[in-house]
Amino acid sequence: MITAEDQRTGDDGLAIVKEQSAGPAQAGRNRQLAIRLSMAMFVLVVDTSLMNVSISAIVHDLGLTVSEIQATIALEALVSAAFILIGSKIGDLFGRKRAYVLGLIGYAVGALAMTVAQSLTTIIIFWALIGGLGASLLLPAMQSLIHGNFDGAERRKAYAQVGASAAIAVAIGPVLGGFITTFLSWRVGFLLELVLIGVVLSGIGLIKDVPYTGPRQIDAFGAVLSVLGMGGIVLSILAWQEGAESVGALLLVGAVAMAAFVWWLVRRKREGKPTLIDPGLFESSYFRLGISQQTLQQIALGGMMIALPIYLQMVLEYNALGAGLSLAPLSLSMFGVALLAGRRAGKRRPSDIVLLGFILLTVAVIILIPIIPIATSGWYLAIPLIIAGSGLGLLVSQLNNYTLSPVSEERASEAAGVNSAGGSFGLSFGLAFAGAIMLAALAFSFTNMAESSVVLPPAEQQQVALALEEDAQIMSNTQLEQQLAGQPPDIQAEIIRINTEARHIALQVALLVPLIVGIIGIFNGFRMRRLPDPKPSEATEGMLMG
Repeated sequence: MITAEDQRTGDDGLAIVKEQSAGPAQAGRNRQLAIRLSMAMFVLVVDTSLMNVSISAIVHDLGLTVSEIQATIALEALVSAAFILIGSKIGDLFGRKRAYVLGLIGYAVGALAMTVAQSLTTIIIFWALIGGLGASLLLPAMQSLIHGNFDGAERRKAYAQVGASAAIAVAIGPVLGGFITTFLSWRVGFLLELVLIGVVLSGIGLIKDVPYTGPRQIDAFGAVLSVLGMGGIVLSILAWQEGAESVGALLLVGAVAMAAFVWWLVRRKREGKPTLIDPGLFESSYFRLGISQQTLQQIALGGMMIALPIYLQMVLEYNALGAGLSLAPLSLSMFGVALLAGRRAGKRRPSDIVLLGFILLTVAVIILIPIIPIATSGWYLAIPLIIAGSGLGLLVSQLNNYTLSPVSEERASEAAGVNSAGGSFGLSFGLAFAGAIMLAALAFSFTNMAESSVVLPPAEQQQVALALEEDAQIMSNTQLEQQLAGQPPDIQAEIIRINTEARHIALQVALLVPLIVGIIGIFNGFRMRRLPDPKPSEATEGMLMG
């Protein structure tokens, strides 16, 4: 029975009425829907982990190179970042439920392609491009559907459940992916993703669409500029990595488009016309600093998550399970600390927690860099990875709420989309830039050591230089020995020595990316401390994945 007190006005009172009037059937529907949304989020997060720990297996099975797979991973993150703002607007205009289904189908196409792929072209088109577009539709639509399909405490529980699913995927993704790849096949891992997506789609009738009541005009030119800006910058790095001649042109297009995008938004806002994103969001110091720190965190994570799996699989020659277990200290500590800090922060200032997070991340990378040349197993990495994971966990626990705290309810979804776009762009930039400078350092170090070698004859030195100029690759010593079959033993031994030392230098250079980012994050952390603590916003409570 609902008393007069329960009928009080206001959002909280309405939520109580709805919850008390909901019958067992509605409660069962909510549970089933929350489970399927959590499964969708799990697939979204675990997909890249599976790809990272399967690099060596995919390279071996398809006859590809490490740099090709690394560039493909970065491309998928770039497509997701470049189109996430557009994906959010598509959901607004054509239906959030429809965008959600299209996003799942995009991911399903990518997973299916990975189960049967026989070439890099297949992976790029279906996994990186179509799968990346699927992610750009899926995340913003999921955000809106949770908000519109649940009320009051049920909404908070749904956000918590889906957020926990993402955290669990981060924690167990490397180990789970490594186990499946080692004892079954990386193709089986993607097939299981396809099965999970099928289960999610089977319950699509549980979802009611959430109508969009805002302006329906499209800022098409702003959308084009945003894609050209983010795409041009990251693609220029990938082109540099592959030795293309279009690096300068792509970088110029990206920089000009990004500057034009900012000018266009400000002009449209001044004229009172619809914009892809509201530039007024950046008037808040909390939002500017928060999204900057969010982007830096993802750049650091991207740099580490391309350098470390390559190190484990190509230098220590671990299989996928060994690589996954070696990365577990990073993912598990990140998961545990994020949960603990989120619940036990107490009266500690968010800015202090963020500052500590970047300090721990920076210290961890400083410890990692000199360990690279001397490590003989993944155990050497355990302590610095726990420190790094703890720092990242502290950042995850605070940055989302800090960034969105000053945002009003009507702008919450838009702000969360911008936040997600910044994080996705940071991840793609970190993956691309760390990978590119790793290969550049490899080519430079290998060539210098070959030219200074007293064992290699001049003809061999010239051959090495030409080969690296055309296609520098991180290669395991076992793979190199196979290619050197037939060479004199002293030549083989010298090239193996050079390869070993050059790889160490290249990987150490790649880790400079998260190191520099960590230092910038510390500087920004002190700037955050000069501001008063932001007041939490109920409008952004439970927002997914900052």
